[in-house]
Amino acid sequence: MLKNQLNKEFCRELQNVAGTENVKFNGDIPQSALHDWSTEEGGTPAAWVTPRSTDAVSAILKLCNSHDVPVVPQGGLSGLAGGAVPSEGAVLLSMAGMDQIEEIDPSSGLMVVGAGCILQRIQEAAQDADLYFALDLGARGSCQIGGNIATNAGGNRVIRYGMTRELVLGLEVVLADGTILPMMNRMPKNNAALDLKHMFIGSEGTLGVITKAILRLHPRMNGANTALVALPDFESSIRLLSHAQSTLSGRVTAFELMWNDYYTAVLEETGQKPPVAADYPIYALIDMQGATPESDADAFQTMLEAAFESEIIADAALAQSEREVETFWSLRDGISEILSTRAPSISFDVSVPLAKIGDCVDEIRAALSANFPGLPAIFFGHAGDSNIHLVTGPTTEFDPSGEHIEKTVYEIIRTYGGSVSAEHGIGLHKKPWLSYSRTESELATLRLLKQSLDPRGILNPGKVF
Repeated sequence: MLKNQLNKEFCRELQNVAGTENVKFNGDIPQSALHDWSTEEGGTPAAWVTPRSTDAVSAILKLCNSHDVPVVPQGGLSGLAGGAVPSEGAVLLSMAGMDQIEEIDPSSGLMVVGAGCILQRIQEAAQDADLYFALDLGARGSCQIGGNIATNAGGNRVIRYGMTRELVLGLEVVLADGTILPMMNRMPKNNAALDLKHMFIGSEGTLGVITKAILRLHPRMNGANTALVALPDFESSIRLLSHAQSTLSGRVTAFELMWNDYYTAVLEETGQKPPVAADYPIYALIDMQGATPESDADAFQTMLEAAFESEIIADAALAQSEREVETFWSLRDGISEILSTRAPSISFDVSVPLAKIGDCVDEIRAALSANFPGLPAIFFGHAGDSNIHLVTGPTTEFDPSGEHIEKTVYEIIRTYGGSVSAEHGIGLHKKPWLSYSRTESELATLRLLKQSLDPRGILNPGKVF
């Protein structure tokens, strides 16, 4: 439904409730709003709206609901599953105008923010208040907290702080008919009936639009002790993680794995000198943040030395400065450089039980090699929280549509009782595979919930389920 198909009364009302300066139609819609970081293509939107308040969001949704006009909420458009690409004839609801930081309460360890607030700005505001917001991911400079919450983002610190869900105390959400749910809880403990906010965390904008959030903050981190470790096999990585968590009293902040194929690829693409020789099967980036990293250094080094003595690790490089910490992390974050030279590629974000990751990776590698001889594939991930990332490509000469490669991988993930989406959401891209991780009774319950909260089906139609 394009502008010339929207009746004039609707267009006028949309401009009235959102402000004429905050509404654009047809060719005036920014090109950046027509896609996210995925390869999914959406429809042609009818309008683009940037509300500045919760009341404006409520009025927009009430209007669209009464006219059966679809609405697609959009954050920083850094998603990888196509969850924010336009639906045909939709009003795109950009939350960028709701970027306020309303309050920081150090005594309660919380921050009140608008859904459009950029993640990095939240991190910096917390740091300025001598506190720490634990969510962190590569898109920190562009992703918005509303989108992070709507996709239950994971990132680099899940092993210690949990997914985004664990960092949200309260939410304000607007339903499809314009009803505002003021669930702005400020307490860690609140058992006054069912906690409704959890229905909207991870719902990808299909059940309601998040407009504000109360975030949980932690004591400030002033640095980290970081090591890049070479391991003889995957089983040794499990032993190292257990050893580190036990020795360091659960203070491991990140435990990232890079198989040799990824490690050699990122060294080649970035031109970096390897901190550890590139001839080991697997590498771990282990990180322990703290308020006084200098005083933690002895314990961290003792942990590594004990792992050497137990023959858990084969080699290691210990970061001696903040610059070296950044260098080690640049290897793990160097996937963007790899992707830039391997297009078209398929990026997988999956999870299986931690103890089974090694076997699962071996089985996927063998299946891809058998079905698509010569197909490049690299493996890495936040393995400490059971998350594996896999990139295959270039794929053009092997499987132009990508469907057969995806089926090969997802069928193996299903046999391990894993998830087709560990942290990126479902959107459009993984919708065909959702049944591999959710039973029909679960899907039926999700559809019932959708019907109850959005009976006209206007919110992010066609996404997820």
